[in-house]
Amino acid sequence: MAGFVPAMTEWRPAATGEPRDGTIMTLTIDRNDPAIRGHADLYRREMGAKRRQALLGAAIFIACVVLSAIGSEVDLAKFAANAWRFPKYILETLPTLRLATLGADLKEWYWGLNGWLKLLWQTLLIAYVGTVLGAVGGFLLCFSAAANLGRAGWLRWTTRRFLEFCRTVPEIVFALIFVIAFGLGPLPGVLAIAIHTMGAMGKLFSEVVENIDMKPVDGLTATGAGWWQTIRFAVVPQVLSNFASYALLRFEINVRGASIMGFVGAGGIGQDLIEAIRKFYFTDVSAILLMIIVTVMLIDYGTERLRHALLSLEHRS
Repeated sequence: MAGFVPAMTEWRPAATGEPRDGTIMTLTIDRNDPAIRGHADLYRREMGAKRRQALLGAAIFIACVVLSAIGSEVDLAKFAANAWRFPKYILETLPTLRLATLGADLKEWYWGLNGWLKLLWQTLLIAYVGTVLGAVGGFLLCFSAAANLGRAGWLRWTTRRFLEFCRTVPEIVFALIFVIAFGLGPLPGVLAIAIHTMGAMGKLFSEVVENIDMKPVDGLTATGAGWWQTIRFAVVPQVLSNFASYALLRFEINVRGASIMGFVGAGGIGQDLIEAIRKFYFTDVSAILLMIIVTVMLIDYGTERLRHALLSLEHRS
């Protein structure tokens, strides 16, 4: 019959005494039914609207990319003409290693290992102290920045703008300012990382706080508990593991950031790295970079395991 489409469905008898012989029923659907045709037309219109929106979004995105490239004076011809310089520089930094004299070649490559290890250790300490100070500052400010804890609007607005300032200014700019104020050494690097970390951690911590379960907060508030008592007993137990996880992740990021603090005289392995780059000590560049890469990989592995352990503890609790 025209306009009818048979559809085969299995008959499953209920537990009311119907025969259990696997009877198959045939269901016919009339596609000319006005109700069905109306739903089909509505579906086609909705899908067509979604496709048009997707195409419009893609066109706007491509136009923004093209305009950004024009505004930033991206020259693809110049890039193609000079792209070979990057692999050439990398190849020049690689040492000459021969199997017959491998030990001597490695010793020559890492001739400054003892000094570099001291500077690398200093870089780790800069990142660690900066992370601790920044995380503490972000912890103290995140509760005032959270929108669900009922603080004054002006205090919340001021705290958020301050955190934005701290994380918007690049670390190396803070380091330059503190080098002028306090002189060369690790202190400018610690302060620069601490301020930037405080801005980033305060933002992340406040978002965690805004997603907590408010029932414990409402319960303590109903009993007459003060604001800090509510934070201590109703909020902190819910967010502590996430805070620790974010702090570990930030420490990994800060190790990379501290590695370039030496570019402006703020201590660490970056001092010798920038000196090797400026003086074209090619093998020294590769040796120092390899040490930094291996260190960051080890820290990344360790902090990842710790973060997963903390999250698993939170889920079990």
